[in-house]
Amino acid sequence: MIDYIFAFFVGGIVTASITYFEIAGHPLISRMAALFPVFTWLSYIFIGHIEGAEAVSKHSLYVLLGTIFCWIPYMLVIHFAAPRLGTGKAILLALVVFTILALIFIKVYKG
Repeated sequence: MIDYIFAFFVGGIVTASITYFEIAGHPLISRMAALFPVFTWLSYIFIGHIEGAEAVSKHSLYVLLGTIFCWIPYMLVIHFAAPRLGTGKAILLALVVFTILALIFIKVYKG
């Protein structure tokens, strides 16, 4: 249980830090933190501890392929829609696109 509490707090700290540094005028730090794979890093520590290295390897391939199929379109929708629709609507549209693509990916992926 302590592992899950630790993961929860680290995720919150990273999210708050990304926002703080962007608003405080330190975009390089903010963007580096946003790119840092904290969630997969923590998840893989736990998965590896519980299920072993083979499970981590399989999961990493799943995430890599899912990133290409779902995350890249999500980010492109935000990039192109935000100036036209505003931040909130662009994020909502991107989340819809991401969810649809993720559901398709989950159904199709056989790894």
